[in-house]
Amino acid sequence: MGEMHPPLGGIHEAALYVRDLEGAEQFWRRLGLPLVGRSRGRHVFFRAGSDMLLLFDPRGTLHGGAVPAHGSVGTGHVALDVPDAAALERWRAFLGEAGVAVEAETEWPGGGRSLYFRDPDGNSIELITRGTWGF
Repeated sequence: MGEMHPPLGGIHEAALYVRDLEGAEQFWRRLGLPLVGRSRGRHVFFRAGSDMLLLFDPRGTLHGGAVPAHGSVGTGHVALDVPDAAALERWRAFLGEAGVAVEAETEWPGGGRSLYFRDPDGNSIELITRGTWGF
């Protein structure tokens, strides 16, 4: 097998697991993410830029069907791409206005910056600028 893999365009969707779908929906709507779909007791889906943020209740996804069973217990992490430092500062202000505390900030050696906060289920959410991974 060669070293090159077939082409990838990036990560199309990221999933977090939450206990309270209604609370999670309210939180992400408050942060302005457009709702794409929901299924009571199973999931809430949001558009995040050109990609998707999927929120699942693992109790509703532990049984297979058209999609293989999946789920997770405990907190997870997702990093959302922010175009530049100015947009990151606008996010900092927006989070403050929404009553969401910034938990930590990091300046990366590659030049990128990150802000971290928690969703209502304790998942670690990162807003990150380009440059962190050398691109």
